[in-house]
Parts: sequence; structure tokens; C-alpha cells
Amino acid sequence: MTSNEPPLDEIQWRHPLAVQAMGGIHSNTVLFYFAESPFFDRTSNNAVLYNQAMFNPNMNMLVSTREAFEGRLKEMSGLEYVVAQEPAEMGPGMGTGVWVIHKQTRRKREPEDEITVHATYYVVGENIYMAPTLADILSFRLVTITSALNKSFAAAGKANTWSPALGHMYRAAPSTSNTKTQALESKGTTPMPESQGNKAALEPKKTNQPLNSRLAEHSFMIHMQYGGDYMDENPITGHPGKFHLSSTGRKDKLQTLALPNLNTTFKSPTTAEPDKKDGKGDKTPKTPTGGLSRPKRKKSKAGATPTSS
Repeated sequence: MTSNEPPLDEIQWRHPLAVQAMGGIHSNTVLFYFAESPFFDRTSNNAVLYNQAMFNPNMNMLVSTREAFEGRLKEMSGLEYVVAQEPAEMGPGMGTGVWVIHKQTRRKREPEDEITVHATYYVVGENIYMAPTLADILSFRLVTITSALNKSFAAAGKANTWSPALGHMYRAAPSTSNTKTQALESKGTTPMPESQGNKAALEPKKTNQPLNSRLAEHSFMIHMQYGGDYMDENPITGHPGKFHLSSTGRKDKLQTLALPNLNTTFKSPTTAEPDKKDGKGDKTPKTPTGGLSRPKRKKSKAGATPTSS
């Protein structure tokens, strides 16, 4: 395989003509069909044993059945391909059609041989796939997780907002029910702008959120630094040795108020009041009985209802 060709675990191989020539894929032909694929190693014991059987008539019985072929491979030492699992029976005469083939190295040992599995292949119908290694699976999963985390961090950063009242928070995602309800609403009830001047009023106001947040943080910093200091209401003016408090405008405000003219002059009890025009004092008339006079009734005006005497 050259550098320009894709990796073996990323390709799918099939050969329909070979399947027809072999009479279909079954137990006695699955290994020979696999030997036609690019996954097969031409230096393996399978290739050596097959070539010997093709040119030696006495060994034709070894390639007639899979059991005889694999039985002879078990007597040899080296690289080989064997069927690890056959298609599972799903019902009478029915199977999954999936064959599992192992690429392994056999070393003769006592009492059992030492077997090292290098790769696993799947024969699904006419297609042959190579199973990825555990390192490739873990690497792919890590790359997928890292990519998802990078996207989530970027989305969370865009949704993050800050306000002086609530602090850091995240904008809520728009609910699908509201969008569906708005889509089902009648367009006839939608108010249309009458002039071009109304378009500016209908457009949403753009607020400079980053600037407002920055000003709020600056204001909070000033409060934490100078929060205990207060400015005097009456600033001190003048020069050393002659300081005085400046006016804050309080006197001007008091002059503008309309205060009542209160006469607080003290009157002596012996001082006589000025006489009136008739020269007599204001006295209350007395009745013959010595009591006070009754108030006179006022006459009714013209047009009013007459009253009894």
C-alpha cells in the first residue's frame, strides 16, 4: 500500500465476480474469498498451503473443506488467517451473514500453542471491513469530545451576560412554543407603520451592553475606594487665618418663601384705642331686663318665599 492510498481500516472491499465463480460465500469458500482482498498477506501460511494444494493433487482434499484446511494450519507455525466466528443462527435456515476472521501468529508450545491476534476482519455479505484498533477508537473519541467542548465553550461565552443587579448570568434559549404561536397568529392584526418615521420607533433600540457593564464596574470601584468620604455641604473658602463657610443658597431660598406679616408689637393695657367716627366706644346694647339684645332677623329678599312672623 502506497502513501496515497487510504488506510485499510477506512476502506470497503467487494468482488461480485469472485463470489459468482465460487458459488457464493459459505463455510468452504469464505477464507478463499478473503484471500482475494487487499487485507490478505501473501506470505501467510494460508497462501503457502493453498499454492501447494493447487500444484499437488494429493493435497486437494485440504482445500475442499474449511475444517480440513484449518486443521492443517494448526499444525504449522507462523502467520495465518482463521474463522473466529460464524454467522449466528437467527432462525431455521437463517443467519446474520457476518463472518469474523482473525489475523494471528501461531507459535508451537506445549501443551497449547501461543496465539497472538493482530487484526480482526468482518465479512458482511460480499463486503469486507477491517475492525479499527482500540487506540484508533480512543483517539477518535477524544477528538470528538474535544471538538464538542470547544463548540460548547464558544456558545457559552456568547450567551454569558453581566449586569450590576444580577451579576453574571446566561440568556435563556427561545422556546419553540412561542415561535410556533407567533407563526400561527393572523397577519391581519399586525399593525403596519403609516409613515417612514415610524420605522425608527418600531426598530429595537440598540444598547451598548459592554460599555454599560464597564461603567458599572468603574462606578463600583470608585464606591469601594471612596465610599466612606463625603463632601462638606458648606465648602470652606478664604485663606489661612481667615476661613469662613460659603453660602449654599439657603438664605435666598428663605427669602423667596411668602411668610405671613405677624405684628409682634406689645400693647399696654392703659393705652386707649382711637375713637371711631361717632366718638363713642363700641358698646353692646343692653335690654331692659339687663340681658343682651337678640340679633335681628334679616328680611327676605324679593322673590323669596315669605316666612311667618
